[in-house]
Amino acid sequence: MASKKKLSFDESWALMEQGIAKLKKILKGLPEPPCASEECMTLYTIVYDLCSIELPSAQDCSYSQRLYVNYGEVFEEHMQSDILPSFEDKRGEFMLREFVKQWENINVMGRWLFRFFEYLDRFYVRSQAGLASLIEVPVVVFRDRVYKDLKRDVRDTVIALIDEEREGEKIDRALVKKAADIFVGIGILDMDFYQQDFEEQMIDDAGCYYLRKASSWILNDSCPEYMIKAEECLKKERDRAAYYFHTRSESKLIEKVQHELLVVHRNQLLENEKSGCRALISQEKFDDLSRIFRLYDEIPTGLEPVAGILKQYIIGQGKALVHQAEEGVRNKTANMEQNFVGKILELHDKFMAYVSICFGDHKLFLMALKEAFEVFCNESIVEISSAEILATFCDNLFKNSDAEKLSDETVERTMDKVIVLLGYFKYKDLFAEFYRKKLARRLLFDKGGNKDYDKTFLSKLKQHSGGHFTTKMEGMITDVVLARENQTALDDWFSSNLNEKPRFDLSVMVLTTGSWPSYKFSDLNLPSEMVKGVESFKKFYGTKTKARKLTWIYSLGNCHVNGKFEQKAIELIVSTYQAACLMLFNDADRLSFSEILTQLNWNQGDLIRVLHSLSCSKHKILNKEPNTKTISQSDSFEFNAKFTDRMRRIRIPLPPVDDKRKINEDVGKDRRHNIDAALVRIMKSRKVLGYQQLISECVEMLSHSFKPEIKAIKSRIDDLINREFIERDSKDPTMFNYLA
Repeated sequence: MASKKKLSFDESWALMEQGIAKLKKILKGLPEPPCASEECMTLYTIVYDLCSIELPSAQDCSYSQRLYVNYGEVFEEHMQSDILPSFEDKRGEFMLREFVKQWENINVMGRWLFRFFEYLDRFYVRSQAGLASLIEVPVVVFRDRVYKDLKRDVRDTVIALIDEEREGEKIDRALVKKAADIFVGIGILDMDFYQQDFEEQMIDDAGCYYLRKASSWILNDSCPEYMIKAEECLKKERDRAAYYFHTRSESKLIEKVQHELLVVHRNQLLENEKSGCRALISQEKFDDLSRIFRLYDEIPTGLEPVAGILKQYIIGQGKALVHQAEEGVRNKTANMEQNFVGKILELHDKFMAYVSICFGDHKLFLMALKEAFEVFCNESIVEISSAEILATFCDNLFKNSDAEKLSDETVERTMDKVIVLLGYFKYKDLFAEFYRKKLARRLLFDKGGNKDYDKTFLSKLKQHSGGHFTTKMEGMITDVVLARENQTALDDWFSSNLNEKPRFDLSVMVLTTGSWPSYKFSDLNLPSEMVKGVESFKKFYGTKTKARKLTWIYSLGNCHVNGKFEQKAIELIVSTYQAACLMLFNDADRLSFSEILTQLNWNQGDLIRVLHSLSCSKHKILNKEPNTKTISQSDSFEFNAKFTDRMRRIRIPLPPVDDKRKINEDVGKDRRHNIDAALVRIMKSRKVLGYQQLISECVEMLSHSFKPEIKAIKSRIDDLINREFIERDSKDPTMFNYLA
């Protein structure tokens, strides 16, 4: 069998050139039959044989090296003879089409030739440091011979076409995408070419384009119209970036467009008097506000001005309600508390809807809402604290729920709103004390309403502010429940001990000291009839427990006294003090002020109030001499037998006592104790702590109840030092040590 003749390198390369020439004709679209698999295999075998020949070491280079050099020269020659001449006399889009076409052809040619020379790449090129792979060679040659000269024209043409598309003209989008992709592919995994030769200028041009647009829109369009256009442009730019450019470009492009459309003119847009955020909020333009939120939410710190405008608008609305309430107080308008708090709750509902619907419950807007309400919710209304107003609102709500025919669902929803509103109060402890005072009156005097509401409200308060906040009030309700059971037991005891039963119906409530507000008590000389009832109850209570001491609070008692007047008998509903005073006139027709004072063993201030209610008010049960509107120590009194009224039962109220000062004093005292407890608790756990950190931790610990003033904390620290709970460090006076 005859052996196959070995060809020289030149003979072999001549055969390779024939195959390469055929491939070029196919790429040019000339009539040429496609490469058969036998032809491809022949060319691959030629490369394989040349790479496998071992040459004498004396020769300068191997066949593999010569093949690599010739491979590069093929592309160099193709650039020079075929590609570069194709760009002559072509500009603009025609040049761009040719550029894309030649880039695609050179890549196709590279892929085909790589098939023939794959063995060379695998066993020679990869083992030689610094050599470009065969698949990269056509890209490198194209970049050096074509791209460097045409890159600016290509970039400018692509950008011009994109600007035409922005103006609404139809362009060849596939052509633009292919051209943009060339800037990525030309770098062979190096994005510097894309960034420096295309991306930077493309983004700058987009910025200039939208700067011109924004400058025109801002002069002619309202804020909502401007935002609609801006949103549409940003949507199109995102679509454009996703289709045309590398993924890394989208964020940069959008950021640039956002800056020119939204940041540059932000203040002018948002603060526009006629169509800015304030006007949109006032006009309840939810869709326009939502659009502003969507657009500025994507910009760092973009929402801060919007939230600031919302905050100031809410503050303005709230202060207007405060002003209305102040006018109501001066004009003595009825139900001021219900009207004011009701409007505040409506205002809160309104702007919570804004925050939820327009601003997606974003934390920045929730904070703006909170800070705004904190401003006017902590303002006093003509020396009436907001805590007292809210407590009065709750008191009236629970007292009058039946009369106003409010459903349980309505009352409970209002409770939830009040709890939220309470969260904006700096001094929640003051509200708790006012509410406790009013709750006590409701419980003691059975002021109507559904008693379950109090339990429900306390449960919500406890969940919101902690168990310490409601402990005393829960104790009050427990006392009332026990009092009902105690009253039943008392009635049963009277049934068994008839000699102990007084001539009148006796009802007694035993209150736990500490749970209830502090009340004034006195050693009042009770009428003999009342003394009998007091002594009987003491005997009864002694059968139940001997460990507790009873202190009688006559100021909280009330009596039903039968007044026998000339025209008819009238039942008088009076306080224990009033009853004791009236019953003195059973044994005397006329008594002086000093005689009444002596017989009752009482103080002048309280006696003046009682006598004023009986002789100077609407119902003159006693006649006074002289007949003036004030009580003096020289006055004398006698029973008014001629008194009458169309009702058979009347209530004679005492003049109200302003106990705000006492409530504030009690709260101040509790605050001092709470600050002391917080400081000791912190120091006990930390042992050693710096001054500033001790202050901040104390404020944080007490913030659920009230916001302590720094001055007050400093004072309590000094007091604890004097009482040897803590000490200043001898070496560093800003540090404190806990003393066990």
